[in-house]
Amino acid sequence: MTASTPATAPAKSAVKRDRTHYLYIAVIIAVALGIAVGLIWPDAGVELKPLGTGFVNLIKMMISPIIFCTIVLGIGSVRKAAKVGAVGGIALGYFLAMSLVALGIGLVVGNILHPGDGLHLTEALKASGHDQVSSEALPPVEFALSIIPVTFVSAFTEGQVLQTLLVALLTGFALQAMGSVGQPVLRGVEHIQRLVFRILGMVMWAAPIGAFGAIAAVVGSAGMDALKSLAVLMLGFYITCFLFVFIVLGTLLRVVAGLNIFTLFKYLAREFLLILSTSSSESALPRLIAKMEHLGVSKPVVGITVPTGYSFNLDGTMIYMTMASLYIADALGTPMSIGEQIPLLLFLLVASKGAAGVSGAGLATLAGGLQSHKPALVDGVGLIVGIDRFMSEARAVTNFAGNAVATVLIGTWTKEIDRERVAQVLAGQAPFDEKTLLDHGDEGAEPSDAHADVPEQGGEKELAKA
Repeated sequence: MTASTPATAPAKSAVKRDRTHYLYIAVIIAVALGIAVGLIWPDAGVELKPLGTGFVNLIKMMISPIIFCTIVLGIGSVRKAAKVGAVGGIALGYFLAMSLVALGIGLVVGNILHPGDGLHLTEALKASGHDQVSSEALPPVEFALSIIPVTFVSAFTEGQVLQTLLVALLTGFALQAMGSVGQPVLRGVEHIQRLVFRILGMVMWAAPIGAFGAIAAVVGSAGMDALKSLAVLMLGFYITCFLFVFIVLGTLLRVVAGLNIFTLFKYLAREFLLILSTSSSESALPRLIAKMEHLGVSKPVVGITVPTGYSFNLDGTMIYMTMASLYIADALGTPMSIGEQIPLLLFLLVASKGAAGVSGAGLATLAGGLQSHKPALVDGVGLIVGIDRFMSEARAVTNFAGNAVATVLIGTWTKEIDRERVAQVLAGQAPFDEKTLLDHGDEGAEPSDAHADVPEQGGEKELAKA
C-alpha cells in the first residue's frame, strides 16, 4: 500500500498538467478561427459577440467572492493592523506615481508622432463620438461615496470591486480584533475560498468558446479598412505600451526585486493569453490573485494590491487617454499646446478613477473627460471607435502587467515576499496547481494543513496553527 501511493501521485499530476495544456492550445486555435470568421464573414462574427461577453461575465461572477476570501484570510490572520495600512499607503503612492509616468510617456510619443494629422471628420463620426459619453462615470466625490455599498450583501451582488474590497477589509479587521474566537470563521472562509477557486477552474474550460466569440466580433466589427486608416495611432500606442512595460516596469522590477520581467511574464503567460482572447484584464484578475500568492507574496499584500490596482493602477488606460486626446485634437485641426495638454491629462487622470468598473472604461472615460474639460474634442472620439477594441487589447495587457509588477514590488518594499519561494516558482520547481488554483495539496486536506509544504509568510502562521 505504501509503495503504491507515490507511484500514483505523479501520474495523476501529469494528467492534470496535460489537460490544462490542451485547454490553452484550444484557446489559441479558437482565436485563430475567430479572426478567420471575422474577416471572411464579418456580419456573422459580430453576431458571435455574446459568446465572448458570456464568458467574461462568468469570470466577473467569481471576482467578488475571490477578493472577499483573499482579503479576509490575509488580514484576519495577521496580528498588526498597521501592516495592512502600510501596504495600502505604499500601494496608492506607487499607483499615483506610475500613472503620472504613463501619462508622461504617452505625452512624449504623441507629440512626436502626431498621428491625427490629415484626417477628416464626418457628421456620422461626430454623432458616434457623443454616443460614447457614459452616464456611468462619476465625479470624484460621488465615486468615493459609491464605494460604500447599500447593504453588506449588496457589495457582492452589484459587481463593484471597491465595494467588495471595503466590506472585506472591515471583516478582516473585525476577525483580527476577535483573536482566537474568530479562528472558526477564518476556517470557514478558507473552505469557501477552495470552493470558489474550484468553480473558477471549471469555468475556465469555457475559455476557447469565449475567445472565439470575442475575437470574431472584434475583427468583424472593425474590419481591415479601419485598421489601415488608423494604423499609425495603433502602432504608436502599442510601441508606447511596450516601452512602458519593458523599460520602466522592467527596470523597476530588476532594481527593486532583482527579477527579470520576461521570467515573470513567462510565469503569467496563460493569463496574458486569456486577456488577449477576451480583451478584458478582469478575466485574469482571479488567476492573478492565486498566482501571486503561489509565487510567494503574502496574502495581505496580494489581497490589497491587486483589487485596488484594478481601479487605481491603470497604466495602459493612462497611455491610451493621452495619445487618443492628442490624436483627436490633431485630427480636428486644433492641436493643443503643452500648456493645454497637461491640465487636460491631469483631469483625465482623476476622471479615470470615477469610471472604474464601467464597461468599456477606456473609451467612456475619454469621452466623459473631454465632455467635462474640453467639449470641442468630443466630436473626434468617433474617429477611434472603430479600433477601440483593438487598442483595448494593449490597454488590458498593460494594466495587467502593471498590477503584476506592482504586487511584487510592494511585497518587496514591505518585506512580505518569500524570495526563496519566488526563485523556486519562476524556475519551474513549484508548478501552479491549475485544477484548484490553491497551494492546499490534496483536496481532502484540512485548512490547518494548507501551507504545510509552503514557507509561511507573515501573519499566515497564526492561521496555519489554528
